[in-house]
Amino acid sequence: MVACPSARRSAAATRRRLAAALVGFGSLILLAGCSSKDAFAFGWPKGVTPQAEQMYDLWIGSVVAALAVGVFVWALIFWCVVRYRKKGEELPPQTRYNMPIEVLYTVIPFLIIAVLFYYTAIIQTYVEKRSERPDVTVEVVAFKWNWQFRYTGTEDQSGEVITETGHSDYVPVLVIPTDRTIRFVEESKDVIHSFWVPELLFKRDVMPGYTNEFEVTVKQKGEYVGRCAELCGAFHSMMNFEVRAVSPADYDTFLNLRSAGRSTPEALEGIGYSGDARYAITTRPYDTKRDATARDAEVSRE
Repeated sequence: MVACPSARRSAAATRRRLAAALVGFGSLILLAGCSSKDAFAFGWPKGVTPQAEQMYDLWIGSVVAALAVGVFVWALIFWCVVRYRKKGEELPPQTRYNMPIEVLYTVIPFLIIAVLFYYTAIIQTYVEKRSERPDVTVEVVAFKWNWQFRYTGTEDQSGEVITETGHSDYVPVLVIPTDRTIRFVEESKDVIHSFWVPELLFKRDVMPGYTNEFEVTVKQKGEYVGRCAELCGAFHSMMNFEVRAVSPADYDTFLNLRSAGRSTPEALEGIGYSGDARYAITTRPYDTKRDATARDAEVSRE
């Protein structure tokens, strides 16, 4: 039996559409530019704290569970499409109720939700946990449109708490030690702001009249951009800071230099940073001015 020309054309068109779909899907994967490591993270960014690692585990478990449910549902749909496709004009038997199946697809979703809720509660409790005696306490003061950081328990030459304050020509740099428990105590002087360091995978609002606290332990040395993540007015986009994670020994040296009257850039130079690295280097494109006038003004303000 010879197939009619229209049937051959339809089959050829179907093959072309399938090939185009496969090419398009492959192109999306290639254009995404993701490494194999990033692909298996399912879009979750890399964090530098134990809290971030716990959240990563929860994310992976949630995505795998969602994929398993999705694959099962898609398989059932495709099986029904193929198995029960129309084969003639006769009306097939109609099934109105199936109690076992209805109970199954009602109970299983609740079980999945219960398991996800259980692990979410455990990890949220871990992330929110605060120790009795943190190694370092930093007071975070947000104001329009900058930040002030106070190193609690330290003193400068005048007997005041060592402070790092940003202004229109200077992005503040907060220096913290690695492998130490850091407690952040937040307050706002005006409107609602939000303290956000992407690499910490943590963000907490800073509200006037209310004190928020949280703790992290940074495991990797590095420079991490910080931003206000709550629209707070005309210069919200310029409200940036930098977290500089250094070794505990360098942190102690940094505080000693600050106690001796050095500014933050000078103290950073004392622990091995030079040139532009003495200033915020991760806040581009919203960068600080780095001409001599701005730097002299910064030193005088300190």
